[in-house]
Amino acid sequence: MSLIKNNKLTVILTIGLLFVVFYYLYAYVSPIKTLPIYNPSNFNPELVDKSLQNKSNNHRVANFSLINQNGQIITQDNYKDKIYVTDFFFTRCGSICPIMTDNMTKIQEEFIDNEDIMFLSLSVTPEIDSVSVLKTYAANKGVIDGKWNVTTGNKKHIYNLARQSYFAVVEQGDGGLQDFIHTPNFILIDKDKQIRGIYDGTNDDDIKRIIEDIYVLEN
Repeated sequence: MSLIKNNKLTVILTIGLLFVVFYYLYAYVSPIKTLPIYNPSNFNPELVDKSLQNKSNNHRVANFSLINQNGQIITQDNYKDKIYVTDFFFTRCGSICPIMTDNMTKIQEEFIDNEDIMFLSLSVTPEIDSVSVLKTYAANKGVIDGKWNVTTGNKKHIYNLARQSYFAVVEQGDGGLQDFIHTPNFILIDKDKQIRGIYDGTNDDDIKRIIEDIYVLEN
């Protein structure tokens, strides 16, 4: 009887030892996922302003000055040492924007208690999307003040950011009266103002991927 007990104990200990060995092999031998740093030369040239297409390093999002749903001026200082997701939308959009906003809300919910994660939405029709319009839109969509800024501002400034900082759109333009951009892209920015990922904000798999990638950046 004691021999049987000893054999059982040996089997249990062996299984336990194998589990520990496999755990450490997985933890220390498995490759750790890292995210690329995107520079203009890494993008499809159609997405990059012609003046930047050959730039291969040190790209960072330019300084900006926007107005959020509460009438507050929003700049890079509001995103200092933050990871954030950017998109471009307009409140009257009836096609991709509602899907994008709902998906941004899902990401916000995932990181609702994490102060290092923020969100920035820029209106591509700022002449229509006034502060009061954005305030109503934000309230209806579950936007959390201080975590997600839904913004308006100078059209040329916003369009330059889309084309020269975030590389969110294919179409070239001057930000003038007839210029219009419409993109499903979510852009992931790290704490050093660098682009670390581009995702389709209407695609469920891409939403899962951006959430995973945010966790990677955190670590």
